[in-house]
Amino acid sequence: MQLFYNYTLTASSSEIKFSREESKHIAKVLRKKEGDHLYITNGYGVLFIARITFSNPSQCIVKIESYEQQSQRKYRLHLAVAPTKMNDRYEWFLEKATEIGINEITPIICDHSERKIIKAERFERILQSAMKQSLQCYLPKLNPAITFSEFIKQENEDQLLIAHCEETKKQSLKDILLPEVNTTILIGPEGDFSAKEIDIALSLGYTPVTLGVNRLRTETAAIVAAHSVAFMNS
Repeated sequence: MQLFYNYTLTASSSEIKFSREESKHIAKVLRKKEGDHLYITNGYGVLFIARITFSNPSQCIVKIESYEQQSQRKYRLHLAVAPTKMNDRYEWFLEKATEIGINEITPIICDHSERKIIKAERFERILQSAMKQSLQCYLPKLNPAITFSEFIKQENEDQLLIAHCEETKKQSLKDILLPEVNTTILIGPEGDFSAKEIDIALSLGYTPVTLGVNRLRTETAAIVAAHSVAFMNS
């Protein structure tokens, strides 16, 4: 099964004209022709089945024949992760977290952050590609980058957790996670959260957690967190 993405699709849509790039992929790479069927999602959980009515490397047109709303997970996971110094490491996290299963991502700029600018358009393309590759119909929401202090003031998901490396009392993530519970997890930059940031998070109800005995890179810690939540709910 090959999954395509088109955010403009709604229940009332009847036809789609693919972009030149996607048309070339459909007609020349996948060798799809008139009469063949395609599976398309709008990223909001709807799976559309469409029939190709015109197939050409320059333009491919399909007619929507049916659609079905896919069920959502019984939990929501929001990861707030500081951008990594090397941009490709953050992109790797976005791809793998999407494949594993995540609802929302917020890049947070922390006291020790070395990177403070993100490439939102590129990140969006990575999320879309990973969603299609893993045959999911829900596209994770990528929020604009904000400071830690701005994020911590927001109303976030039910179970609030912060993973840090300070030698203080922490609970194991695998022991504290609950099934079918909405969760927000904070992951800091290469230099970890500052002591001030940790204190603020704790004062606002965040529970400190450890992801294991080894010290992990930011992107690895985020993947471990995403997998732990997915495994708890599997």
